[in-house]
Amino acid sequence: MTETTRVIRCLINGEVIDIDGTVAITKSVLNYLREDLQLVGSKEGCAEGDCGACTVVLGELRENKLQMRAVNACIQFVPTLNGKALFTVEYLRQLANEGQSNPSKMHPVQQAMVDFHGSQCGFCTPGFVMSLWGVYLEHQAKDTQPDKAQVRSALSGNLCRCTGYRPILAAGENMMNYPEVQFNRRLIEKKLHSLEQSQTLAYQHNDHHFFAPRTLSRLTELRSRHPNATLLAGSTDIGLWVNKQFRDPGDIIYLGEVEELRQVTEDEHCITIGAAVCLSDAFAHIESHYPQIRQQWERFASTPIRNAGTLGGNVANGSPIGDSMPWLIALGAQLQLSNQTQQRRLALEDFYLDYMKKDLAADEVVESILVPKPRAQQVFRTYKLAKRYDSDISAVCAAFCLTLDGNIIGDARVAFGGVAATPKRAGLTEKTLRGKSWTETTVRDAMSALAEDYSPLSDMRASAENRIEGVKNLMYRFYLETRPEHTLKPDQVSVFS
Repeated sequence: MTETTRVIRCLINGEVIDIDGTVAITKSVLNYLREDLQLVGSKEGCAEGDCGACTVVLGELRENKLQMRAVNACIQFVPTLNGKALFTVEYLRQLANEGQSNPSKMHPVQQAMVDFHGSQCGFCTPGFVMSLWGVYLEHQAKDTQPDKAQVRSALSGNLCRCTGYRPILAAGENMMNYPEVQFNRRLIEKKLHSLEQSQTLAYQHNDHHFFAPRTLSRLTELRSRHPNATLLAGSTDIGLWVNKQFRDPGDIIYLGEVEELRQVTEDEHCITIGAAVCLSDAFAHIESHYPQIRQQWERFASTPIRNAGTLGGNVANGSPIGDSMPWLIALGAQLQLSNQTQQRRLALEDFYLDYMKKDLAADEVVESILVPKPRAQQVFRTYKLAKRYDSDISAVCAAFCLTLDGNIIGDARVAFGGVAATPKRAGLTEKTLRGKSWTETTVRDAMSALAEDYSPLSDMRASAENRIEGVKNLMYRFYLETRPEHTLKPDQVSVFS
Protein backbone atom coordinates (compact mmCIF):
# COMPACT_ATOMS: atom_id res chain seq x y z
CA MET A 1 0.00 0.00 0.00
CA THR A 2 1.21 3.48 -0.82
CA GLU A 3 2.61 5.46 2.10
CA THR A 4 0.29 8.01 3.67
CA THR A 5 0.63 11.26 5.56
CA ARG A 6 -1.94 12.53 8.05
CA VAL A 7 -0.95 16.19 8.36
CA ILE A 8 -2.16 18.99 6.08
CA ARG A 9 0.74 21.28 5.20
CA CYS A 10 0.16 24.52 3.32
CA LEU A 11 1.20 28.15 3.08
CA ILE A 12 -1.08 30.89 4.36
CA ASN A 13 0.12 34.35 3.34
CA GLY A 14 3.60 32.91 2.82
CA GLU A 15 3.92 31.11 6.17
CA VAL A 16 3.90 27.33 6.62
CA ILE A 17 0.84 26.02 8.47
CA ASP A 18 0.46 22.44 9.76
CA ILE A 19 -3.00 21.05 10.54
CA ASP A 20 -2.93 17.71 12.33
CA GLY A 21 -6.53 16.60 12.83
CA THR A 22 -7.90 19.59 14.71
CA VAL A 23 -10.08 20.84 11.83
CA ALA A 24 -13.18 19.12 10.44
CA ILE A 25 -12.78 17.72 6.92
CA THR A 26 -15.65 19.88 5.64
CA LYS A 27 -14.70 23.08 7.41
CA SER A 28 -14.62 25.82 4.80
CA VAL A 29 -11.41 27.67 4.10
CA LEU A 30 -13.31 30.89 4.86
CA ASN A 31 -14.34 29.76 8.34
CA TYR A 32 -10.84 28.47 9.03
CA LEU A 33 -9.33 31.83 8.07
CA ARG A 34 -11.77 33.83 10.17
CA GLU A 35 -12.23 31.56 13.20
CA ASP A 36 -8.88 29.80 13.56
CA LEU A 37 -6.39 32.29 12.10
CA GLN A 38 -8.27 35.53 12.86
CA LEU A 39 -7.85 36.67 9.25
CA VAL A 40 -11.20 38.41 9.01
CA GLY A 41 -10.71 40.44 5.84
CA SER A 42 -12.47 37.75 3.77
CA LYS A 43 -16.25 37.94 4.30
CA GLU A 44 -19.18 35.57 4.03
CA GLY A 45 -21.92 36.99 1.87
CA CYS A 46 -23.67 34.00 0.33
CA ALA A 47 -21.75 30.82 1.36
CA GLU A 48 -22.35 29.39 -2.11
CA GLY A 49 -19.64 30.91 -4.29
CA ASP A 50 -21.92 33.47 -5.89
CA CYS A 51 -21.13 36.88 -4.38
CA GLY A 52 -17.31 36.87 -4.20
CA ALA A 53 -16.98 38.56 -0.80
CA CYS A 54 -14.79 35.63 0.31
CA THR A 55 -12.45 35.65 -2.71
CA VAL A 56 -8.87 34.59 -2.05
CA VAL A 57 -5.99 33.71 -4.37
CA LEU A 58 -4.75 30.14 -4.42
CA GLY A 59 -1.28 29.22 -5.61
CA GLU A 60 -0.02 25.78 -6.61
CA LEU A 61 2.85 24.32 -8.56
CA ARG A 62 2.06 23.29 -12.12
CA GLU A 63 5.03 21.94 -14.06
CA ASN A 64 7.29 23.43 -11.36
CA LYS A 65 5.90 26.92 -11.85
CA LEU A 66 3.59 28.83 -9.56
CA GLN A 67 0.04 29.20 -10.83
CA MET A 68 -2.05 31.85 -9.03
CA ARG A 69 -5.83 31.94 -9.35
CA ALA A 70 -8.77 33.53 -7.56
CA VAL A 71 -11.20 31.11 -5.88
CA ASN A 72 -14.10 31.29 -3.43
CA ALA A 73 -13.00 30.44 0.11
CA CYS A 74 -16.56 29.76 1.31
CA ILE A 75 -17.00 26.49 -0.61
CA GLN A 76 -13.46 25.08 -0.46
CA PHE A 77 -12.67 22.57 2.28
CA VAL A 78 -9.53 23.02 4.38
CA PRO A 79 -7.89 19.65 3.48
CA THR A 80 -7.82 20.65 -0.20
CA LEU A 81 -5.19 23.27 0.74
CA ASN A 82 -2.58 20.55 1.29
CA GLY A 83 0.59 21.46 -0.63
CA LYS A 84 -0.82 24.78 -1.83
CA ALA A 85 -0.40 28.47 -1.00
CA LEU A 86 -3.32 30.65 0.00
CA PHE A 87 -3.28 34.46 0.02
CA THR A 88 -5.84 36.73 1.66
CA VAL A 89 -6.42 40.46 1.49
CA GLU A 90 -4.24 40.94 4.60
CA TYR A 91 -1.24 39.77 2.58
CA LEU A 92 -1.41 42.75 0.21
CA ARG A 93 -0.59 45.26 2.96
CA GLN A 94 2.28 42.99 4.00
CA LEU A 95 3.50 42.84 0.40
CA ALA A 96 3.29 46.60 -0.14
CA ASN A 97 5.25 47.33 3.05
CA GLU A 98 7.92 44.65 2.86
CA GLY A 99 11.06 45.90 4.57
CA GLN A 100 9.30 49.02 5.89
CA SER A 101 9.27 49.84 9.61
CA ASN A 102 6.05 51.83 9.25
CA PRO A 103 3.51 49.69 7.32
CA SER A 104 1.37 52.52 6.02
CA LYS A 105 1.39 51.90 2.26
CA MET A 106 -1.38 50.20 0.37
CA HIS A 107 -0.97 47.85 -2.55
CA PRO A 108 -1.66 49.46 -5.97
CA VAL A 109 -4.91 47.49 -6.26
CA GLN A 110 -6.09 48.86 -2.93
CA GLN A 111 -4.88 52.38 -3.67
CA ALA A 112 -6.71 52.38 -6.99
CA MET A 113 -9.91 51.32 -5.23
CA VAL A 114 -9.52 54.29 -2.86
CA ASP A 115 -8.61 56.83 -5.53
CA PHE A 116 -11.41 55.80 -7.89
CA HIS A 117 -13.99 55.54 -5.09
CA GLY A 118 -14.46 51.80 -5.68
CA SER A 119 -15.36 50.96 -2.08
CA GLN A 120 -18.88 51.85 -1.00
CA CYS A 121 -20.12 50.12 2.17
CA GLY A 122 -16.86 48.12 2.08
CA PHE A 123 -18.23 44.66 2.89
CA CYS A 124 -17.50 43.20 -0.54
CA THR A 125 -14.35 45.26 -1.16
CA PRO A 126 -11.77 42.65 0.01
CA GLY A 127 -13.21 40.17 -2.48
CA PHE A 128 -13.01 42.68 -5.32
CA VAL A 129 -9.45 43.53 -4.31
CA MET A 130 -8.38 39.87 -4.40
CA SER A 131 -10.01 39.25 -7.78
CA LEU A 132 -8.23 42.32 -9.11
CA TRP A 133 -4.94 41.19 -7.56
CA GLY A 134 -5.25 38.02 -9.61
CA VAL A 135 -5.49 40.20 -12.74
CA TYR A 136 -2.64 42.39 -11.48
CA LEU A 137 -0.31 39.41 -11.07
CA GLU A 138 -1.17 38.03 -14.50
CA HIS A 139 -0.51 41.32 -16.30
CA GLN A 140 2.49 42.18 -14.16
CA ALA A 141 4.13 38.95 -15.33
CA LYS A 142 3.36 39.82 -18.96
CA ASP A 143 4.11 43.55 -18.58
CA THR A 144 0.73 44.34 -20.12
CA GLN A 145 -2.28 46.46 -19.21
CA PRO A 146 -5.67 44.78 -18.66
CA ASP A 147 -8.48 46.11 -20.82
CA LYS A 148 -12.06 46.71 -19.74
CA ALA A 149 -13.27 43.31 -20.95
CA GLN A 150 -10.58 41.46 -19.00
CA VAL A 151 -11.34 43.36 -15.80
CA ARG A 152 -15.06 42.81 -16.23
CA SER A 153 -14.56 39.09 -16.78
CA ALA A 154 -12.36 38.78 -13.68
CA LEU A 155 -15.06 40.49 -11.58
CA SER A 156 -17.97 38.44 -12.93
CA GLY A 157 -18.12 36.57 -9.62
CA ASN A 158 -18.03 39.66 -7.38
CA LEU A 159 -21.34 41.29 -6.48
CA CYS A 160 -21.60 44.86 -5.16
CA ARG A 161 -24.81 45.41 -3.27
CA CYS A 162 -24.27 49.17 -3.46
CA THR A 163 -24.46 48.83 -7.27
CA GLY A 164 -21.28 50.81 -7.79
CA TYR A 165 -19.51 48.84 -10.50
CA ARG A 166 -18.31 51.77 -12.61
CA PRO A 167 -15.69 53.04 -10.13
CA ILE A 168 -14.57 49.47 -9.36
CA LEU A 169 -14.02 48.80 -13.04
CA ALA A 170 -12.15 52.09 -13.31
CA ALA A 171 -9.89 51.03 -10.44
CA GLY A 172 -9.14 47.75 -12.22
CA GLU A 173 -8.34 49.48 -15.48
CA ASN A 174 -5.93 51.91 -13.77
CA MET A 175 -4.26 49.81 -11.06
CA MET A 176 -1.22 49.03 -13.24
CA ASN A 177 -0.40 52.76 -13.45
CA TYR A 178 0.75 52.97 -9.81
CA PRO A 179 4.32 52.28 -8.64
CA GLU A 180 4.80 48.54 -9.01
CA VAL A 181 4.80 46.14 -6.06
CA GLN A 182 6.64 42.91 -6.81
CA PHE A 183 5.46 39.48 -5.74
CA ASN A 184 8.31 37.05 -5.06
CA ARG A 185 7.17 34.04 -7.06
CA ARG A 186 10.47 32.21 -6.69
CA LEU A 187 10.31 32.36 -2.91
CA ILE A 188 6.78 30.91 -2.86
CA GLU A 189 7.80 28.25 -5.40
CA LYS A 190 10.74 27.29 -3.18
CA LYS A 191 8.49 27.03 -0.13
CA LEU A 192 5.94 24.96 -2.01
CA HIS A 193 8.67 22.61 -3.25
CA SER A 194 9.61 22.06 0.40
CA LEU A 195 6.02 20.95 1.09
CA GLU A 196 5.84 18.49 -1.81
CA GLN A 197 4.80 14.96 -0.91
CA SER A 198 4.52 11.72 -2.85
CA GLN A 199 2.24 10.13 -0.28
CA THR A 200 -1.53 9.99 -0.16
CA LEU A 201 -3.02 12.39 2.32
CA ALA A 202 -5.15 10.40 4.76
CA TYR A 203 -6.45 13.11 7.06
CA GLN A 204 -8.87 12.28 9.86
CA HIS A 205 -11.03 14.38 12.14
CA ASN A 206 -13.12 12.42 14.64
CA ASP A 207 -14.70 9.61 12.60
CA HIS A 208 -14.47 11.32 9.21
CA HIS A 209 -11.70 10.62 6.71
CA PHE A 210 -10.36 12.73 3.85
CA PHE A 211 -8.21 10.93 1.28
CA ALA A 212 -6.18 12.74 -1.38
CA PRO A 213 -4.48 10.11 -3.57
CA ARG A 214 -1.80 11.17 -6.03
CA THR A 215 -2.12 8.41 -8.65
CA LEU A 216 -5.01 6.88 -10.57
CA SER A 217 -4.19 3.39 -9.26
CA ARG A 218 -4.32 4.63 -5.68
CA LEU A 219 -7.59 6.46 -6.42
CA THR A 220 -9.30 3.36 -7.83
CA GLU A 221 -7.99 1.31 -4.90
CA LEU A 222 -9.50 3.77 -2.44
CA ARG A 223 -12.74 3.89 -4.41
CA SER A 224 -12.97 0.11 -4.25
CA ARG A 225 -12.40 0.14 -0.48
CA HIS A 226 -14.74 3.10 0.15
CA PRO A 227 -17.58 2.84 -2.42
CA ASN A 228 -19.83 5.07 -0.32
CA ALA A 229 -17.29 7.87 0.06
CA THR A 230 -18.04 11.17 -1.67
CA LEU A 231 -15.80 11.98 -4.64
CA LEU A 232 -14.70 15.61 -4.44
CA ALA A 233 -13.23 17.60 -7.33
CA GLY A 234 -13.70 21.39 -7.38
CA SER A 235 -16.18 21.53 -4.47
CA THR A 236 -18.40 23.96 -6.35
CA ASP A 237 -21.39 21.67 -5.78
CA ILE A 238 -20.45 19.64 -2.69
CA GLY A 239 -19.51 22.84 -0.86
CA LEU A 240 -23.18 23.83 -1.17
CA TRP A 241 -24.33 20.46 0.15
CA VAL A 242 -22.56 21.32 3.39
CA ASN A 243 -23.27 25.06 3.58
CA LYS A 244 -26.86 25.16 2.34
CA GLN A 245 -28.32 21.70 2.85
CA PHE A 246 -26.34 20.84 5.99
CA ARG A 247 -25.57 17.43 4.52
CA ASP A 248 -22.82 15.23 5.87
CA PRO A 249 -20.90 13.87 2.86
CA GLY A 250 -19.25 11.23 5.02
CA ASP A 251 -15.74 10.18 4.05
CA ILE A 252 -14.29 12.12 1.11
CA ILE A 253 -11.93 11.07 -1.68
CA TYR A 254 -10.37 14.13 -3.32
CA LEU A 255 -9.45 13.92 -7.01
CA GLY A 256 -7.49 17.17 -7.19
CA GLU A 257 -4.05 15.63 -6.57
CA VAL A 258 -4.29 12.69 -9.00
CA GLU A 259 -1.70 13.55 -11.62
CA GLU A 260 -3.25 11.50 -14.43
CA LEU A 261 -6.55 13.32 -13.93
CA ARG A 262 -4.89 16.75 -14.17
CA GLN A 263 -3.55 16.29 -17.70
CA VAL A 264 -4.77 17.51 -21.10
CA THR A 265 -3.43 15.58 -24.08
CA GLU A 266 -4.14 15.72 -27.80
CA ASP A 267 -3.66 13.45 -30.79
CA GLU A 268 -4.67 13.83 -34.42
CA HIS A 269 -8.34 13.20 -33.74
CA CYS A 270 -9.10 13.92 -30.09
CA ILE A 271 -8.62 16.22 -27.09
CA THR A 272 -8.48 14.24 -23.84
CA ILE A 273 -9.37 16.27 -20.74
CA GLY A 274 -8.54 14.70 -17.37
CA ALA A 275 -11.44 14.67 -14.93
CA ALA A 276 -9.62 16.94 -12.45
CA VAL A 277 -8.68 19.64 -15.00
CA CYS A 278 -10.31 22.90 -13.93
CA LEU A 279 -12.94 24.47 -16.15
CA SER A 280 -10.70 27.44 -16.99
CA ASP A 281 -8.02 25.16 -18.46
CA ALA A 282 -10.44 22.71 -20.06
CA PHE A 283 -12.34 25.50 -21.83
CA ALA A 284 -9.09 27.09 -23.01
CA HIS A 285 -7.93 23.88 -24.68
CA ILE A 286 -11.28 23.14 -26.28
CA GLU A 287 -11.79 26.76 -27.38
CA SER A 288 -8.50 26.65 -29.29
CA HIS A 289 -10.23 24.14 -31.60
CA TYR A 290 -13.83 25.30 -31.18
CA PRO A 291 -13.89 29.11 -30.87
CA GLN A 292 -17.70 28.84 -30.95
CA ILE A 293 -17.70 28.02 -27.23
CA ARG A 294 -16.15 31.37 -26.28
CA GLN A 295 -19.40 32.99 -25.15
CA GLN A 296 -20.48 29.82 -23.36
CA TRP A 297 -17.11 29.77 -21.56
CA GLU A 298 -17.54 33.38 -20.46
CA ARG A 299 -21.08 32.75 -19.23
CA PHE A 300 -20.31 29.52 -17.39
CA ALA A 301 -20.45 30.67 -13.76
CA SER A 302 -17.69 33.13 -12.76
CA THR A 303 -13.91 33.22 -12.97
CA PRO A 304 -13.36 31.92 -9.40
CA ILE A 305 -15.83 29.08 -9.96
CA ARG A 306 -14.20 28.13 -13.27
CA ASN A 307 -10.80 28.23 -11.57
CA ALA A 308 -11.96 25.70 -8.97
CA GLY A 309 -14.64 23.60 -10.67
CA THR A 310 -13.71 20.83 -13.09
CA LEU A 311 -15.15 19.71 -16.41
CA GLY A 312 -15.11 16.14 -15.10
CA GLY A 313 -17.10 17.17 -12.04
CA ASN A 314 -19.68 19.04 -14.12
CA VAL A 315 -20.14 16.01 -16.37
CA ALA A 316 -20.15 13.44 -13.55
CA ASN A 317 -22.65 15.47 -11.52
CA GLY A 318 -25.27 14.71 -14.16
CA SER A 319 -27.47 17.72 -13.55
CA PRO A 320 -29.92 18.35 -16.41
CA ILE A 321 -28.96 22.03 -16.30
CA GLY A 322 -25.19 21.55 -16.53
CA ASP A 323 -23.98 23.84 -19.30
CA SER A 324 -21.11 21.72 -20.61
CA MET A 325 -23.02 18.54 -21.47
CA PRO A 326 -25.19 19.70 -24.42
CA TRP A 327 -22.29 20.93 -26.51
CA LEU A 328 -20.06 18.01 -25.52
CA ILE A 329 -22.84 15.63 -26.58
CA ALA A 330 -23.35 17.52 -29.85
CA LEU A 331 -19.64 17.18 -30.59
CA GLY A 332 -19.75 13.43 -29.93
CA ALA A 333 -17.72 13.41 -26.71
CA GLN A 334 -17.01 10.16 -24.87
CA LEU A 335 -16.17 9.34 -21.27
CA GLN A 336 -13.42 7.05 -20.05
CA LEU A 337 -14.35 5.32 -16.80
CA SER A 338 -11.92 3.36 -14.63
CA ASN A 339 -11.85 0.96 -11.72
CA GLN A 340 -9.09 -1.27 -10.34
CA THR A 341 -9.32 -3.85 -13.10
CA GLN A 342 -10.43 -2.14 -16.29
CA GLN A 343 -11.24 0.96 -18.27
CA ARG A 344 -14.28 1.44 -20.47
CA ARG A 345 -15.57 4.10 -22.80
CA LEU A 346 -19.08 5.19 -23.58
CA ALA A 347 -20.76 8.04 -25.41
CA LEU A 348 -21.54 10.91 -23.07
CA GLU A 349 -25.26 10.84 -23.83
CA ASP A 350 -25.36 7.15 -22.79
CA PHE A 351 -23.89 8.02 -19.39
CA TYR A 352 -27.15 9.65 -18.25
CA LEU A 353 -29.85 7.07 -17.48
CA ASP A 354 -32.46 9.21 -15.70
CA TYR A 355 -32.63 12.25 -13.46
CA MET A 356 -29.32 12.26 -11.52
CA LYS A 357 -28.80 8.57 -12.38
CA LYS A 358 -25.68 7.57 -14.28
CA ASP A 359 -24.06 4.50 -15.80
CA LEU A 360 -21.30 4.50 -13.19
CA ALA A 361 -20.54 1.52 -10.98
CA ALA A 362 -19.86 2.03 -7.26
CA ASP A 363 -16.16 1.30 -7.75
CA GLU A 364 -15.71 3.42 -10.90
CA VAL A 365 -14.48 6.96 -11.40
CA VAL A 366 -14.64 9.27 -14.39
CA GLU A 367 -11.06 9.36 -15.66
CA SER A 368 -11.33 11.68 -18.67
CA ILE A 369 -13.53 13.30 -21.29
CA LEU A 370 -12.60 12.69 -24.92
CA VAL A 371 -13.64 15.48 -27.29
CA PRO A 372 -13.33 14.85 -31.06
CA LYS A 373 -11.49 17.51 -33.02
CA PRO A 374 -13.39 19.43 -35.72
CA ARG A 375 -14.15 17.57 -38.93
CA ALA A 376 -14.31 18.91 -42.47
CA GLN A 377 -17.59 20.59 -43.43
CA GLN A 378 -18.74 20.67 -39.79
CA VAL A 379 -20.77 23.59 -38.46
CA PHE A 380 -21.25 23.95 -34.72
CA ARG A 381 -22.84 26.42 -32.31
CA THR A 382 -23.90 26.46 -28.67
CA TYR A 383 -26.18 28.94 -26.91
CA LYS A 384 -27.50 29.69 -23.44
CA LEU A 385 -30.69 31.36 -22.24
CA ALA A 386 -30.75 32.65 -18.65
CA LYS A 387 -32.22 35.54 -16.69
CA ARG A 388 -28.78 37.05 -16.04
CA TYR A 389 -25.89 37.22 -18.47
CA ASP A 390 -23.21 36.40 -15.88
CA SER A 391 -23.13 33.64 -13.26
CA ASP A 392 -26.63 32.31 -13.81
CA ILE A 393 -28.06 28.84 -14.29
CA SER A 394 -29.51 28.12 -17.71
CA ALA A 395 -33.18 27.98 -18.45
CA VAL A 396 -32.16 26.39 -21.76
CA CYS A 397 -28.75 25.36 -23.06
CA ALA A 398 -28.59 24.37 -26.73
CA ALA A 399 -25.97 22.82 -29.00
CA PHE A 400 -26.08 22.02 -32.72
CA CYS A 401 -23.55 20.23 -34.91
CA LEU A 402 -24.17 19.52 -38.60
CA THR A 403 -22.01 18.15 -41.37
CA LEU A 404 -22.83 19.97 -44.62
CA ASP A 405 -21.93 18.78 -48.11
CA GLY A 406 -22.65 21.99 -49.92
CA ASN A 407 -26.24 22.60 -48.89
CA ILE A 408 -27.06 18.98 -47.96
CA ILE A 409 -27.05 17.90 -44.31
CA GLY A 410 -25.14 14.71 -43.65
CA ASP A 411 -24.80 13.99 -39.96
CA ALA A 412 -26.83 15.98 -37.44
CA ARG A 413 -26.41 16.08 -33.65
CA VAL A 414 -28.70 18.30 -31.58
CA ALA A 415 -28.68 18.38 -27.78
CA PHE A 416 -30.35 20.47 -25.08
CA GLY A 417 -30.05 20.95 -21.35
CA GLY A 418 -32.75 22.31 -19.05
CA VAL A 419 -35.68 20.77 -20.95
CA ALA A 420 -35.61 17.12 -19.84
CA ALA A 421 -34.60 14.98 -16.86
CA THR A 422 -31.12 14.60 -18.38
CA PRO A 423 -29.03 16.40 -20.99
CA LYS A 424 -30.69 14.87 -24.06
CA ARG A 425 -30.28 14.56 -27.80
CA ALA A 426 -33.20 15.49 -30.04
CA GLY A 427 -33.63 12.21 -31.94
CA LEU A 428 -36.66 13.13 -34.05
CA THR A 429 -35.20 16.51 -34.93
CA GLU A 430 -31.92 14.93 -36.03
CA LYS A 431 -33.85 12.49 -38.24
CA THR A 432 -35.79 15.40 -39.72
CA LEU A 433 -32.53 17.17 -40.64
CA ARG A 434 -30.43 14.33 -42.09
CA GLY A 435 -30.29 14.19 -45.86
CA LYS A 436 -32.22 17.44 -46.32
CA SER A 437 -31.15 20.75 -47.80
CA TRP A 438 -30.26 23.34 -45.15
CA THR A 439 -33.11 25.70 -46.02
CA GLU A 440 -35.88 27.67 -44.38
CA THR A 441 -38.30 24.80 -44.97
CA THR A 442 -35.99 22.29 -43.32
CA VAL A 443 -35.34 24.42 -40.25
CA ARG A 444 -39.08 25.05 -39.83
CA ASP A 445 -39.70 21.30 -39.94
CA ALA A 446 -36.92 20.77 -37.40
CA MET A 447 -38.40 23.42 -35.10
CA SER A 448 -41.72 21.55 -35.16
CA ALA A 449 -39.94 18.28 -34.40
CA LEU A 450 -38.25 19.85 -31.37
CA ALA A 451 -41.66 20.35 -29.75
CA GLU A 452 -42.14 16.56 -29.97
CA ASP A 453 -38.63 15.74 -28.72
CA TYR A 454 -39.01 17.72 -25.49
CA SER A 455 -41.76 18.34 -22.91
CA PRO A 456 -40.10 20.76 -20.47
CA LEU A 457 -41.37 21.64 -17.02
CA SER A 458 -42.13 25.04 -15.55
CA ASP A 459 -39.99 26.26 -12.66
CA MET A 460 -38.48 29.43 -11.21
CA ARG A 461 -36.17 29.86 -14.21
CA ALA A 462 -38.74 29.64 -17.00
CA SER A 463 -42.18 28.35 -17.87
CA ALA A 464 -42.61 25.28 -20.07
CA GLU A 465 -43.99 27.50 -22.83
CA ASN A 466 -41.03 29.86 -22.59
CA ARG A 467 -38.59 26.97 -22.75
CA ILE A 468 -40.09 25.31 -25.80
CA GLU A 469 -40.19 28.63 -27.65
CA GLY A 470 -36.57 29.18 -26.65
CA VAL A 471 -35.62 25.73 -27.93
CA LYS A 472 -37.22 26.42 -31.32
CA ASN A 473 -35.85 29.95 -31.64
CA LEU A 474 -32.32 28.83 -30.85
CA MET A 475 -32.61 26.32 -33.68
CA TYR A 476 -33.65 29.17 -35.96
CA ARG A 477 -30.76 31.31 -34.74
CA PHE A 478 -28.39 28.46 -35.60
CA TYR A 479 -29.85 28.38 -39.09
CA LEU A 480 -29.45 32.14 -39.57
CA GLU A 481 -25.79 31.92 -38.53
CA THR A 482 -24.91 28.86 -40.63
CA ARG A 483 -27.07 28.79 -43.78
CA PRO A 484 -24.84 28.56 -46.85
CA GLU A 485 -25.84 31.97 -48.21
CA HIS A 486 -26.44 35.26 -46.44
CA THR A 487 -25.27 34.06 -43.03
CA LEU A 488 -25.62 36.43 -40.12
CA LYS A 489 -23.00 36.99 -37.47
CA PRO A 490 -24.08 36.21 -33.89
CA ASP A 491 -24.37 39.91 -32.97
CA GLN A 492 -26.70 40.48 -35.93
CA VAL A 493 -29.27 37.95 -34.69
CA SER A 494 -31.50 39.69 -32.19
CA VAL A 495 -35.09 38.77 -33.11
CA PHE A 496 -36.28 35.20 -33.60
CA SER A 497 -39.28 34.14 -35.62
